[in-house]
Amino acid sequence: MLDRRTRKRLATRQAISDAATRLFMEHGFDRVTVDEIAEAADVGRMTVFNHFPRKEDMFFDREDEVRGMVAAAIHGRDEGASPVTALRLLAHRCIEDRNPLLPLFGASLRFVATALASEALKARARQMCSEFTRVLAEMMAEAVDRPADDPDAHLVAGLLVATWSVAFFEGYKVAETPGDAAAAGRVFLRLIDRGFQAAAGAAAGTPYAEAG
Repeated sequence: MLDRRTRKRLATRQAISDAATRLFMEHGFDRVTVDEIAEAADVGRMTVFNHFPRKEDMFFDREDEVRGMVAAAIHGRDEGASPVTALRLLAHRCIEDRNPLLPLFGASLRFVATALASEALKARARQMCSEFTRVLAEMMAEAVDRPADDPDAHLVAGLLVATWSVAFFEGYKVAETPGDAAAAGRVFLRLIDRGFQAAAGAAAGTPYAEAG
């Protein structure tokens, strides 16, 4: 059970995140200031920065959840399943469950539109993508007892992240116009399956695509 101080800290962080999200959705990311977020959350400006070093971090505030979900899929995969297979199955579960961490459904589409309207957010998203590619490579390497700098892991991670990115944005186009969530999911998974198959081919002969 969390102690009182930790609960209070997490509650403050959530209040800041909620206030920031509401303002970003209402006015657009670039038009909202940190002072406005602090006022809406009823905290001081420095408190905001104590929880979120950058304004962009308040928008992309679920990155740790995404990393945790991916790590759980890799390390909790079925016996005999490779990391690539585990991540492909995760993509399918995200669509089946309409996981809010995959913003292709309903109100979450507005989140994507807000991000695409801001050069600052697009730049941060590209940086996060690069960072996550490294993190994913290290996760997979650890899962198969290889060193963190294993080039095979970094090759596979790059292919998987690129596939996910393309699949997501193609799915988003369908979800946005004419707003067909089921069709968006089908487009997303079709590209995921093709891209992950290509990644598995590139990783042939390694434990990333073939269970040891």
